[in-house]
Amino acid sequence: MDNLFINKTIEEIHKGFINKTINPIDSAKQCIKKYDDYQQLYLPWVCFDREILIKQANSVQKIINNGKHLRPLEGIPVGVKDIFNTLDFPTQMGSPLWKNFTPGNDARVVYYVKENGGIIPGKTVTAEFAVHALNETLNPHDITRTPGTSSSGSAVAIALGMVPVALGTQTAGSIVRPASFCGIYGCKPSFGLIPRTAMLKTTDSLDTVGYFVSKYEDIKRIFEVIRVHGPNYPISNTAFKDPNRINKSANRPWKIAFVKTHTWEFAFDYAKTAIQEWMKRLASNKDIEIEEVELPPKMENTHQIHKTIYDKTLSYYFAEEFKKGGLVSPIMNSLIRHGNEISPAEYQKAIDDQTELCHLMDNYFSNYDVLVSLSTAGEAPLRDVVESPDPALMWTMTYLPVVSAPVFISPNGLPFGLQLVARRYNDFLLLNFSDYLRKLDLIPSGLNPLCRSC
Repeated sequence: MDNLFINKTIEEIHKGFINKTINPIDSAKQCIKKYDDYQQLYLPWVCFDREILIKQANSVQKIINNGKHLRPLEGIPVGVKDIFNTLDFPTQMGSPLWKNFTPGNDARVVYYVKENGGIIPGKTVTAEFAVHALNETLNPHDITRTPGTSSSGSAVAIALGMVPVALGTQTAGSIVRPASFCGIYGCKPSFGLIPRTAMLKTTDSLDTVGYFVSKYEDIKRIFEVIRVHGPNYPISNTAFKDPNRINKSANRPWKIAFVKTHTWEFAFDYAKTAIQEWMKRLASNKDIEIEEVELPPKMENTHQIHKTIYDKTLSYYFAEEFKKGGLVSPIMNSLIRHGNEISPAEYQKAIDDQTELCHLMDNYFSNYDVLVSLSTAGEAPLRDVVESPDPALMWTMTYLPVVSAPVFISPNGLPFGLQLVARRYNDFLLLNFSDYLRKLDLIPSGLNPLCRSC
């Protein structure tokens, strides 16, 4: 049962439940064992309760014993970033100001996980208010390197084989960066597809819920569990019924755009070479048409527009915390001070600019199925080095679905990722293209490489 969550997909684990070669208690004990092995070394969890986990696993065992149909996440441990409300655990949001806060309810996405059989062992570490301050979690590939931004606890729990699924959020690059730096899969669906009810709010027009998995094959399963469904969500519901948004027609090749973006100058040479060589491998397949293209020129302004929106909304939502000065990090204080200097007119202009960029990128995809870019500038930087600009923020701002795949290895033996991007609400098209890449062995089944500690 060693590395159960790294070596097996959820479907394979469920087959083990049915065949009685493993059971939900084994699943819970695997999670506990990995916690005992690695928590003190890498600190991905802010709270973890083995009694609650075993109790949930026993409930699942009764369901199996009664011959009931297995739900999509039956008996599967799921890590939850500590910005989502949870009934059984405190929600502290990485801040001493909210230490031991118990909201008394589950966030909608946590409810979806539980409703589909998922069992929750605890909460994963996040940055203070899911912003920029580096937290205590360490990168399992190299503890001197950053594990990524605010969803790093969830990413590290995946990389260490503690859980096979973990929830995260992305307002700039907080799913893509930890996925890239920890060598795992990260998925940020189209903006609005996963409900944000009962979770920390930082930026209304940017906050996006997503997740990490240890096995590629589980990405679609998790997406179906936690996304919104049905006619109460008419825009996405209509889009998901459109066959042209689900898959390309059989009589034409995949149309792929390779974009370097204005962040290319910040990428390391080895990263540039790696993605260019990967694109050559992709181009050798007859069912692929690739163009190296430029984005609309206004996309070069994304990082500046993002900063205006982000800092202004932080100054609004965290005005009370700002008054507590000494209990708020210097980075957070600095962002709020800058936000206070931004006028309402400047903020509105930035929102209008974001809306325009969303329309530009929606039109851009009239010519392409999928866009490919680097996930990050390269391997994880040292903990005291500021992360270089990368494309992740650009797709967050324009509401596009993204998969970050653990494809590349740096000269130092550290992972970094490849980003696959599609039109908003073309999430299934993106995932079907990813399936195509998996069949060609152009993206791995699981972690690449396994973290050095596993």
